[in-house]
Amino acid sequence: MYVGVDYYPEHWPEEMLEKDLDGIKELGANMIRIGEFAWHLMEPKEGQFNFSFFDKVIEEAKKRELSVMFGTPTATFPAWLAAKHPSILSKDEYGHVRAFGGRRQYCFNSSDYNKYASKITEEVVKHYADEPAVVVWQIDNEFGHEGSDWCFCEKCHSGFHQFLEEKYKTTHALNERWGTIFWGQTYNHFSEIPMPVPTVTTHNPSLKLDYTRFRSESVNRFTHDMTDIARKYAGQHQPITTNVSGGFFDKAFDHAENVRPMDFVSYDNYPVWGGLTEPIAPAGIAMTHDFNRGLKDQNYWIVEELMGAQGHNVIGYLPRPDQAKMWSYQAFAHGCTNMLYFRWRGMTKGAEQFCFGVVDQDNRYGRKFKEVQSLFSEIQPYENVLNEKIESDIAVLYDYDNIWSWKAQVQSASFDFNAELLRLYAPFYSHNASIDVIPADRSFESYKVLLVPVMQIIDEELSKKLHSFAQAGGTILFSFRAGLKDRDNNIHFQQTLPGPVAELAGIEIYETEALAAHQSVPVKDQSGHTSSGNVWRDLVTPKGAEVLWQYSDEFYDEKAALTVNQTGEGRVYYLATGLNGSVLEPLALDIIEHHGIWHIETPEGTEAVKRNEHLFLMNHTGSSQKVCGEELAPFGSKVIKFKE
Repeated sequence: MYVGVDYYPEHWPEEMLEKDLDGIKELGANMIRIGEFAWHLMEPKEGQFNFSFFDKVIEEAKKRELSVMFGTPTATFPAWLAAKHPSILSKDEYGHVRAFGGRRQYCFNSSDYNKYASKITEEVVKHYADEPAVVVWQIDNEFGHEGSDWCFCEKCHSGFHQFLEEKYKTTHALNERWGTIFWGQTYNHFSEIPMPVPTVTTHNPSLKLDYTRFRSESVNRFTHDMTDIARKYAGQHQPITTNVSGGFFDKAFDHAENVRPMDFVSYDNYPVWGGLTEPIAPAGIAMTHDFNRGLKDQNYWIVEELMGAQGHNVIGYLPRPDQAKMWSYQAFAHGCTNMLYFRWRGMTKGAEQFCFGVVDQDNRYGRKFKEVQSLFSEIQPYENVLNEKIESDIAVLYDYDNIWSWKAQVQSASFDFNAELLRLYAPFYSHNASIDVIPADRSFESYKVLLVPVMQIIDEELSKKLHSFAQAGGTILFSFRAGLKDRDNNIHFQQTLPGPVAELAGIEIYETEALAAHQSVPVKDQSGHTSSGNVWRDLVTPKGAEVLWQYSDEFYDEKAALTVNQTGEGRVYYLATGLNGSVLEPLALDIIEHHGIWHIETPEGTEAVKRNEHLFLMNHTGSSQKVCGEELAPFGSKVIKFKE
């Protein structure tokens, strides 16, 4: 098991190296992560490769039995490369060049950049291929983060034309499928097709979706090229990964495809960031772990685990004593097997001066140092538990085409895909049931329950899989706008909503409306209990389904807001509006108990995760809590033997 820190020895006087490594060893670490931002240090001038600095770092690390994760440095290219080939710089949607000075400013479709990135990747991997201390390669750094997945330069425009020609073959086929007869947008040549840069009103939704697909192909092609090079030259003892950043549902590339050729997934876990006055909700943090575990259906590493407050320009919330440690326990509970903290020491120069680390600028081994030290000591005896595969009976389904379709036409000003996914995830999480978060093209056979948030794109293949799942005894929970569109981002013609799954859900929808942020609609159940819905409402007419909740306003009090339909051996629920946890948590419990899924009740703000014979207990609150018979201090965490 590897535990350690992200270390940037090039940021500090060379005479500090040995003392730093001694401190890292004292922390209880056995790994450092280095190199991912040091291209200029490795190639100060074109073709002049020099790895002597890191040779020394690695030799000193070996003396202390510290293993090394080495990052290929293509996320931050040298100034001489930008000066020689300014065309490698990407452009924003207004055509402005992203100037050298930040990071990840490169265009994924630049052949010049690909050539230089390929060369530095080849040289550094070849140089350390036989180095026993280098035990894993990280490709680039946080692909697509901070808007770097988008580019609107001339290379991307011509690449988009090629992408479309390969996909549609003729402009006639494209015109038909996009519906370009609308607003007179019919194209005679692929070269006439614009990128979705600012215009009057908006671009065709099909064009928007295809451009995002092109972005995904661009990012993933570059990733796979760099991975192939590393694979060719790496030693047999050196697996390959890349570090996934947060906000993955807001990015323009398919993450499962991005990591497909990797040996394992790594994740950068930041429950709070600059500008946030409080952390992400516990369910939201848990979901990100379940997402990363689902990318390759295997456990994963964390290579940046937050310890101090973070921010480039605006500093965020400071994790309270033991809170970051508790987040680490939560990560281990959800499938993390190896963990590195960001970072050994906070930097005193440059853009990340306010990204604080295990040690701060005063170089004092204080509270945060001791907190990490205790985590490393406590967790390593559970290595075998952490490596066990997590088996879940519940899965949340997502589809990047569907997410990008929502971005092309958000429909409701209060809509947020992440929030709608969590609307279905959080009620099951509140009962401490194990949940997978997986792409919708995966097999469903091993699950008992499928949660399908705002899946407006449902094609025939997915519809058949869902029908088969329910017929065989599974439970499906859809939320609003299901089955609205096809893969071209067009509304299904001559199909009553929810389109391909209307019969499955036992309902029909004839009218819908968006709800603004300040709006809500009243609802009631069959016993007279009341609640409200927000964001959206589908006005549901049952066609065999049972009504559980219905609207209670004067115009639509006969329309259903939540239904359940028996189909085959299974049950299908349809959530027609944004109902809250007071409605959905009891529903989740009913579904869990119906299928005999393991769960355990704990106080609000606490979490218990079962890993075979052990329970991981986490207190996300600032007050003491009794969880599963154990007293947990504020933000406390522990592992106990599970007792039936």
